[in-house]
Amino acid sequence: MATHADRGTTGGGIGWVCAHGGAGATTFSRALGGVDIGTRWPDVTRGEPGRFLLVARTHAAGLQGASRALEAVRTGRHPAGIELMALVLVADAPGRLPLGLAQRVRVVGSAVRSFRVPWIPSWRMGRPVEKPPKEITDIAAFIQTWMPVPERSS
Repeated sequence: MATHADRGTTGGGIGWVCAHGGAGATTFSRALGGVDIGTRWPDVTRGEPGRFLLVARTHAAGLQGASRALEAVRTGRHPAGIELMALVLVADAPGRLPLGLAQRVRVVGSAVRSFRVPWIPSWRMGRPVEKPPKEITDIAAFIQTWMPVPERSS
């Protein structure tokens, strides 16, 4: 169920959790670093990062998965020692969302710090992004604010 990407310099201390299969945790862990946890909660007893970003697609099933996971976090139905940093909503197709999905995105996205990521054609083909969209650089900057500052030796 879970796969673990190599820890990157940007987000080695964070995990990526899928709200549903195919949400994009593997892609984000490769692009921004961190650990691809898969579709389960991080397990800090196994050395996985306790801080994580929840990833979901913007289709109906993806938004339902995100809602279920956010409700579990809100009500404390998750393992001890983990902390949701943000929700990352990834476009499930190019173009605008239908009105019903756009409304659901607003509701789900209002529950926690959220990022919307547009459709990225090169990711569909398994290729890296030559020039990341602003939304990706915003997520990378956000992750940096959560990373511990290394101590300097005198």
